[in-house]
Amino acid sequence: MIKFTLNGQEVTSLGKANARLLDVLRNEFSLTGVKCGCKEGECGACSVILDGRLVNSCLVAMGHIEGSTLVTIEGYRETDRFAALAKAYAAVSAVQCGFCIPGMILASECILAQNPNPTEAEIREGISGNLCRCTGYNAIVEAIGIAANGGQGLW
Repeated sequence: MIKFTLNGQEVTSLGKANARLLDVLRNEFSLTGVKCGCKEGECGACSVILDGRLVNSCLVAMGHIEGSTLVTIEGYRETDRFAALAKAYAAVSAVQCGFCIPGMILASECILAQNPNPTEAEIREGISGNLCRCTGYNAIVEAIGIAANGGQGLW
């Protein structure tokens, strides 16, 4: 048994310690906002926030999260910060097919939590671990900048 905090709730996984966090989140907890893209930590579609850091859940073994705090897009979308990011993404039509967006939103959160007023270069570096197959990077970068400007005091 592996105990951790998932989206604000204490949970226990009955999965094996060597199971991938990605698979446990999707299969045991039905959290399908965590996408399976590459299974190699290259695309960011499976991004989650683990103890305040953005990580690729396809690279994390369940044994490493005992006692940790984990936030997925499902938990994050209940926050005021998500509302500010969603509004900014919508304002510039930053969502295309949507596959990358959960990871991009969580990357956006981590960028802004670390630096509430990032430069464009810092934003681009911050999302560099997340691939957008629709090449929507410019709109996503713009959306994060809008959220930073409009979300003063949130981050």
